[in-house]
Amino acid sequence: MKTATIKEILLNDKTVNDITLMGWVKTRRDLKSQSFAELNDGSTRQNLQIVIDNSDPKFQSVLAKIVNGASVKVIGDLVQSPAKGQKYEVKVKEILVLGECDQEKYPIQKKKTSDEFLRTVAHLRPRTNKYASMLRIRSELSFAIHKYFRDNGFFYVHTPIITSSDCEGAGQMFSVSAFDIGNIKNLPIDKDGNVDFSKDLFGRRTYLTVSGQLEGETLALGLGKIYTFGPTFRAENSNTYRHAAEFWMVEPEMAFYDIYDDMDLAEDFVKNITKHVMDNCSLDIELFAKFVEPNLINNLKNVIETKYERLTYTDAVKILEKENERFENKVSWGTDLASEHERFLVEHYFKKPVIMYNKPKNVAAFYMKLNEDGKTVRGMDLLVPRIGELVGGSEREERLDVLIEKMKEFNMNIDSYWWYLDLRRFGTVPHSGFGLGFERMMMLVTGIGNIRDVCAYPRVPGYAEF
Repeated sequence: MKTATIKEILLNDKTVNDITLMGWVKTRRDLKSQSFAELNDGSTRQNLQIVIDNSDPKFQSVLAKIVNGASVKVIGDLVQSPAKGQKYEVKVKEILVLGECDQEKYPIQKKKTSDEFLRTVAHLRPRTNKYASMLRIRSELSFAIHKYFRDNGFFYVHTPIITSSDCEGAGQMFSVSAFDIGNIKNLPIDKDGNVDFSKDLFGRRTYLTVSGQLEGETLALGLGKIYTFGPTFRAENSNTYRHAAEFWMVEPEMAFYDIYDDMDLAEDFVKNITKHVMDNCSLDIELFAKFVEPNLINNLKNVIETKYERLTYTDAVKILEKENERFENKVSWGTDLASEHERFLVEHYFKKPVIMYNKPKNVAAFYMKLNEDGKTVRGMDLLVPRIGELVGGSEREERLDVLIEKMKEFNMNIDSYWWYLDLRRFGTVPHSGFGLGFERMMMLVTGIGNIRDVCAYPRVPGYAEF
């Protein structure tokens, strides 16, 4: 059943006889002697009009079935179209309805439908223009990420999804167990009355990963420059437009990079992949600029073309303290900045992306390198319009004694991180890395305002339907 896609047909840009195509009907309208249907197969945002001679008896029995949502196979001639706004159309010779669609029950109608409703039929929303465009952009953005790192000498690695390590030290992790938790009477119990995970499949308590960073560091300190791009999980009961329980992370790690190298890479990376999407997904980007975010094109050009502002956390706080009356959460030195603070810096004060660095150690992860002042660490956040934090990274603490002391401050089980500490024992080097939230990057390039709508099947508190 090999057929030409609509994208291939339109790129070919010439008339063809006896062409075969398949797709879903978007609309149909009938005139006295002809019926016109818009066909889409998902390969492009563009539809292709098919023209049916409805006076021909061989079409009359199927015409009523050619409705919104039905799937069809068409054989016909691709000809120049006299209609305005389209170059080609297909004069139908044969048409077969592959799958009928009950118009009374089909939830995707040709009218404006809310995102909230479409989440309840997530299995069908790829049929809509908006979500088909989103998914095509998501595919191209994924390719752009791999291309960037390959072109820049990085090795793509796969870090574990099941882990015994909590990278962030926050404890908001999903447990993984082979135990039958539905039958608590059969769970093994230790002498203290707790579940005995030594008898579980892995012989210890395990979790879904919150980050591939720690394992990524071990690989970078052998290969030089690596990146991982995969799913991560947070068991955090957060119902915001930016957070999900399951999301994808892009995490490069680089040996011999300091914090300034890290910031340079993050800026170049974000600019490059944004430009790639603009260059290769122009039709889909146009949809979002027209119907979702009117300022999208200007925002993306700003991300690509401007030199990002760099300022220390301390200087950022000085700016924000003067604007405290506008914030719900007041700012002072040591505050973990919220989205409203990040967006003010980007959207109102500097009017361009910002890289903020040298964060207070009290709001930073244990692995971030301590500065000489003893109060700040070499961490950085890349902030962008509408989103706030897009990238979080740091120079990693490579000094064994300092790292051990920091882990003690976090009340971490140092013995279980013996392998991580070995990196500092045997040939330690300065090294850095960052994490970019893929769904947040999708929100940036599409203008979509909720993380639930930049992936096929969102996983958020209270929602795991599909």
